[in-house]
Amino acid sequence: MAGDSQEVPKLQLEAVIGFNGHVLSGLQAHPDREHLIYPLGCTLIIKNLKSGKQGFLHGHTNNISCLTVSKSGRYIASGQVTFMGFKADVIIWDYAKREIYARLTLHKAKVEALAFSPNEKYLVTLGGQDDGSIVLWNVEKKEAICGSPASAHSAGHCLTVGYSSHNDDIFISAGNRTLRVWELDLPNRKIRPTECQTGQLKRIIKCIEIPEDDSFFYCGTTSGDIMKVNLKSRLLSSCGPVKQKFSKGVNALKMLKTGDLLVGSGDGAFSLCSSNNFKIIKRVELEGGVSSVALRGEGQQVFVGTDAAQIYCFGYTDFKPELISTNHSSAVWDTAFPHGSSELFATCSQDDIRVWHTDSCKELLRIKVPNMTCNALGLTRDGHSIYSAWNDGKIRVFTPESGRLKLIIHNAHSMGVTAIVSSGDSKRLISGGGEGQVRVWEILQDSYKLVATMKEHKASVNAIKIKSNDQECVTASSDGACIIWDLLRFVRNQMVLANTLFRRVCYHPEEYQIITSGTDRKIGYWEVYDGSAIRELEGSLTGAINGMDISQEGGHFVTGGDEKLIKVWHYFDGDVTHVGVGHSGSISSVRICPNNRFIISTSTDGAILRWRYPHSS
Repeated sequence: MAGDSQEVPKLQLEAVIGFNGHVLSGLQAHPDREHLIYPLGCTLIIKNLKSGKQGFLHGHTNNISCLTVSKSGRYIASGQVTFMGFKADVIIWDYAKREIYARLTLHKAKVEALAFSPNEKYLVTLGGQDDGSIVLWNVEKKEAICGSPASAHSAGHCLTVGYSSHNDDIFISAGNRTLRVWELDLPNRKIRPTECQTGQLKRIIKCIEIPEDDSFFYCGTTSGDIMKVNLKSRLLSSCGPVKQKFSKGVNALKMLKTGDLLVGSGDGAFSLCSSNNFKIIKRVELEGGVSSVALRGEGQQVFVGTDAAQIYCFGYTDFKPELISTNHSSAVWDTAFPHGSSELFATCSQDDIRVWHTDSCKELLRIKVPNMTCNALGLTRDGHSIYSAWNDGKIRVFTPESGRLKLIIHNAHSMGVTAIVSSGDSKRLISGGGEGQVRVWEILQDSYKLVATMKEHKASVNAIKIKSNDQECVTASSDGACIIWDLLRFVRNQMVLANTLFRRVCYHPEEYQIITSGTDRKIGYWEVYDGSAIRELEGSLTGAINGMDISQEGGHFVTGGDEKLIKVWHYFDGDVTHVGVGHSGSISSVRICPNNRFIISTSTDGAILRWRYPHSS
């Protein structure tokens, strides 16, 4: 039953916080002017700009690598990466039905780029470095018409494709020292390339923009300049700007009706320039390198995505950025709710801690600690502090309203602080370190005192839970032991041993049993009184169980891990009641919110997912 997710009801996914800003042109505006489409792992998200509601398209088996929307908006196409030697799918989605229209499988390892023809008759797809081929597909018949190597032997890899704005038979491919215009010869089922003459210019092209009139097209390069090429003669017309190039390369180009160009570059600059001499008219600095530029309607609004997982909205007239979506751009390691409140929750990752509004998924506060990773966090019961464990061996305590640093404990642990919990009276912190020590700290007004150090674990302490009376705690470690400690005498009460690296431990609310999870894929139930094993469940089919939380009444608990599935369990029967499918990365933490309405889960790809909790009272 544990692994058989076929017959088990699905958890309802309600909202996702996340955006993979590393996918070039990964942010797309739908022609209906109401929706944004963007990837997160192997999921496509369709977000309504007015209501903020999200829809999800599931079908890819691995991370989405490219995305495009047809001219009318009838179809979306997305390609993915896969493993060496395996085929990487392209999926054409029926936008109106929100379902798969066709699955196209020819490319190996990765789909690099794709583009629809203007009348939606064809889709051109480009394979990645290990594949190197271009394939043209008949959209109506859902079959390949023909294929060809993407670039000549003497040239490098092809990186992008773009379709003519009016002609279904002409498209362009570009990449490392390669720029070709292709024509379709349908009777002979062939695509025939013509090399564009760029003279002495040797460039790596990352993006192509073809204006409405099809006379010229523009190529953004890693060198930070833009090439303007005549589509009919295939000759280079101009290349600029000559002096002030775009730093870290041009990743995204969009032509406006006015004839001006929008340019997104790798250093985070978003610029409006003249398409004649590429002179910058307006320029704004954004957080993270720009990876996508999408126009809403005729360009009255412009959406910009960056590799720091931010989405901005610009009014074309004032050119002022409005941050409409913020997300973690690296693995999220822990989640915490304030005591008794489900309105907010906090998450932590590399460089920062963020506080979110649960219902709207809006970021309320960001606490930045550059170049450090926060491994664990929590909020004190009195609500006055956010406490956090960091890989530089420090414990940092912040105020929840302003994010101001209240207290820092230097050298709390010699190999990084890996786990932390606060006592019920908010006066003590218990921390665990990479070296295996468990330490108890008394938190005073503006200072702290080390009360005790307990040295029995031989490897990192991954989780700590404290009993409601503050007199006992349990620690889970990678050394295969869970130790129940007496917090009055600071000695071991009991020890639980198993052939696993323990990742999580939870007290049952009645506090007579604990449940554990770890790398052996099993969920263990143990007696607190004498440490004896009560039962064992097969927790997952593949990989470790990294996250676990138990409901306040103790009837159900939730797990998640490398299997990428959220599972809700009945505590006493040991049966799975619901399974949540939606994560693309390994799940790192799960939490049931205090009012039993939601489950919040986080993963190593930076995603935060909100699920409807199925057993709400």
